[in-house]
Amino acid sequence: MRRFIYTLVFSVIAVIPAVAQETRKLGNETDEQKKERLAWWTHDRFGMFIHWGLYALPARHEWVKHNERLTNEAYQKYFELFDPDLYNPKEWAKKAKNAGMKYAVITAKHHEGFCLFDSRYTDYKATNTPIGRDLIKEFVEAFRAEGLKVGFYYSLIDWHHPDFTIDGVHPQRTGNAADYAKLNEGKNWDIYRKYLHNQVRELLTNYGKIDIIWFDFSYPGENGKGHDDWDSKGLLAMARKLQPGIIVDDRLDLGEYEDGQDFISPEQYKVDKWPERYGKKFAWETCQTFSGSWGYHRDETSWKNTRQLLVLLIETVSKGGNLLLNVGPTARGDFDYRADNALAEIGKWMGHNSRAIYGCTEAPEEFKVPAGSILTYNEKTKRLYIHLLDYPLNNYTLPDYKGKVKYVQFLHDGSEIRFSEPGNNVQLSLPVHKPQYEIPVIEVILK
Repeated sequence: MRRFIYTLVFSVIAVIPAVAQETRKLGNETDEQKKERLAWWTHDRFGMFIHWGLYALPARHEWVKHNERLTNEAYQKYFELFDPDLYNPKEWAKKAKNAGMKYAVITAKHHEGFCLFDSRYTDYKATNTPIGRDLIKEFVEAFRAEGLKVGFYYSLIDWHHPDFTIDGVHPQRTGNAADYAKLNEGKNWDIYRKYLHNQVRELLTNYGKIDIIWFDFSYPGENGKGHDDWDSKGLLAMARKLQPGIIVDDRLDLGEYEDGQDFISPEQYKVDKWPERYGKKFAWETCQTFSGSWGYHRDETSWKNTRQLLVLLIETVSKGGNLLLNVGPTARGDFDYRADNALAEIGKWMGHNSRAIYGCTEAPEEFKVPAGSILTYNEKTKRLYIHLLDYPLNNYTLPDYKGKVKYVQFLHDGSEIRFSEPGNNVQLSLPVHKPQYEIPVIEVILK
């Protein structure tokens, strides 16, 4: 199954446009006020997702408890042995910053129920493992010190809590719907809902300013859970009260309200175009992995190469979106060498080409996409960026650009590219040798 429900639900929610949907709101924030609140996020474009928990020990996917139908008793050994002695969030923050990332979101609690933070409402937390520390506190301090914004992922699901009712996604799920009533005898959902709200209140109270919260995830329907189960309206109201500037994802099952989320979150795939909701283009962020797993997976082999990762970032920005790229730290608390290598390669490119990412968005329709390229555009500076996926020989045509171009240069070194204007086009004279970047970028200064 491998996250089938998790991916399928949000494939539907995040990308397919709403049809004939009446616009409703929970609050009174205007579009302009929301734009201002999200301004830093839509400028920065690139963040780090961090999936880390007990599942780093088995190193067989963050859904290992679900996939292998493990009981709490069978999973307990990972709690007793959790001792990430190499955990150094200062190094994590430096790696994120050097890769060009501007914010980071970490799993304060994933579906397994284990908390990286020192919650007063559970014993199932990092401070009660051999490491004996509040790992979230250290994360927040380290990333803030590097000038990065910080966010928390918090799982609505909890496969460890005794009052979380067994459902179709639970490790102890069953194929017979009639069995669930018996399996859930003695469980009190009200107790779990209160626990959920109490922990969110802790996270948004005890760690200073929090820029983003990622709730994950709702799956309404038979043997599922939706907004009424979580009291999603209450969660959202609390988040916005405790952290007035916070940005909230779309997984509370409040899609009927335009302000039931700040952005939509297509997961593990590319969108065809800028997604629309409520009759307009809507803020969005795609969350993606280096490989096929979010948590550390020792034997995973489907790792994306540098070119794939850069295209993913560029293409996302070209459609007005953000990229949240995931790292799954090891059980000892450091990054997999493959993640380190990927971050370093992205950093090399971003070091000289980030101007084509930060503050950029979809290019105006009047600019046709030249052959073998992707366009990004900075509305403030009125500069167009041509990302060369296929490096051309000598002459490169910008179709129907005549009269629009003032000056052209390579972005990485600011070197002039001479051009002429035959017919309705602009023709660039490029050097034979491709610049030493996986994807060179041409910066067009417009009239």
